Amino acid sequence: MATNDKSWEALGKAKLESINESIPKQWRLESVPQNEEQRDVTGDFVRQYLSEDEVEITESLAPTIVQNTSRGKWTAEAVTKAFCHRASLAHQLTNCLHETFFNAAIGDAKKLDDYLAKNKKPIGPLHGLPVSLKDQFHIKNVETSMGYIGWIGTFQGKKGTGKEKVFESEMVKELRDLGAILYCKTSVPHTLMTGETVNNIIGYTWNPKNRNLSCGGSSGGEGALIGLRGSPVGFGTDIGGSIRIPAAFNGLYGLRPSTGRLPYQGMANSMDGQNSVLSVVGPLAPSINTLQLLVKSLLSRQPWLHDPLVHEIPWREDKATINQDDRKLTFGVLRHDGAVTPQPPVKRSVDTVVQALEKAGHKIIEWDPPSHKRGLDILAKSWSYDSGADLRSAFELSGEPMARQIAGTYGKEFNSDPPKDAMHIAANNVALREYRKEYMEYWNSTSEMTGTGEPVDVVVAPIAPFPAARPMGFLYYGYSSIVNVTDYTSCTLPVTTVDKSVDVVDSGFQPVSELDERVQGLYDPEIYDGAHVGVQLIGRKLQEEKVLAVTGYVAALLGKS
Repeated sequence: MATNDKSWEALGKAKLESINESIPKQWRLESVPQNEEQRDVTGDFVRQYLSEDEVEITESLAPTIVQNTSRGKWTAEAVTKAFCHRASLAHQLTNCLHETFFNAAIGDAKKLDDYLAKNKKPIGPLHGLPVSLKDQFHIKNVETSMGYIGWIGTFQGKKGTGKEKVFESEMVKELRDLGAILYCKTSVPHTLMTGETVNNIIGYTWNPKNRNLSCGGSSGGEGALIGLRGSPVGFGTDIGGSIRIPAAFNGLYGLRPSTGRLPYQGMANSMDGQNSVLSVVGPLAPSINTLQLLVKSLLSRQPWLHDPLVHEIPWREDKATINQDDRKLTFGVLRHDGAVTPQPPVKRSVDTVVQALEKAGHKIIEWDPPSHKRGLDILAKSWSYDSGADLRSAFELSGEPMARQIAGTYGKEFNSDPPKDAMHIAANNVALREYRKEYMEYWNSTSEMTGTGEPVDVVVAPIAPFPAARPMGFLYYGYSSIVNVTDYTSCTLPVTTVDKSVDVVDSGFQPVSELDERVQGLYDPEIYDGAHVGVQLIGRKLQEEKVLAVTGYVAALLGKS
């Protein structure tokens, strides 16, 4: 039953109006072209609304921005205003923001400029760097709705807690201490449990490179915003691919660290207390060196002293570079997981990476691990311990309906089983531990195939079977979610864009299942033309430095930054 006299429709409309009205009038577009009129709103299209200085600032990478703000070449205020402007444009074109607090951000930037002028040194390694955050982070004086209408005006759906707009997530405090400027929070699908970003407040968040398609999810607002360069770097979360999916869909690098590497303490979440497969927090950005800067900076704050789940592992510089004088690297390649066939552009993307690696003299091994289906079944059970009760309770606060993308899994009519008891949860945890052990030993066994005596360094794999999902078309999560099952480190690598003249429909396709046929049937070269296509590079547990280094190396082989 709704807890407010107003209807959920009225509450959602009022919230959307407040988001849109928070954009300064001088930054509002007179008209926004329909998706079919202007498919791609990146690049020259969005630049037409910006000054030359704003374009230079917003298209600079984070290390350059920090270098300039730390030396006084650019003021933090000018940088912040430029990104606030471009973020405002991004939202109007894609629906990617839940919260803006531009005036507070500009005030923070002025304080940093004053500090630099007085002390002749930056306040930290992220001095004056705007950072966007997924709407799971709690920030003082800013609401956290996580896409739920029933959370508006509350602290995670509860009133009178004393935490409303006061409590801050641990990483928020650390980013501020490092000199970052926080200025907006980005859209998410309510529940966080889908690869499309949709809710009853902002509607649907579109892919700025190809507005026929989804920006991904659940960190979809981050993907769309950074894809339009409305942010130089942002943070999302990942329990089944929610960093990597929007990163890949928007041509970005996104790091899914292993559990316990970066601080999640104090963030809003779904199914909080489900500890079999934990959500993790990680950065998305247009370059690898940006991810390295953010991770290294955060670890310098010793987050293990404030988050009991973070391992005491400082940044390991010795693992952050690739030394080919010792030996060539060996890569596994997963072309098909046995369940769903990648669509033609994704196949080409994997092949492009493999060919570049072979040309550079690296060895490629076909990856043939334990059944991914078994691992994914374990994950699915962990996501339904309470049979959807936690998620449904959030909808009951306002009476709003679930988006169709979610109702099929968590709607009451689809999940009427009683919550699982302790014996069932324990049994699933045992199965998970045994599966991880089996996968670990398979990886170890590849030392017999590499010719170096060492196991495979990194695995090249799709993130999804499609370059990006069509609305209501995210039918399979296996390629991204298996990494959450194993708790490995993974980073996305943008490779190419769809070319309708090259990525034609596979006339010889033979489906292995009905699902496989449905996924392949959604591919249309005309609809997908121009969309980003990427892969993921998967390393072993807690190998963040190595995975980032290898991803940067492969990006260089492909001629990317």
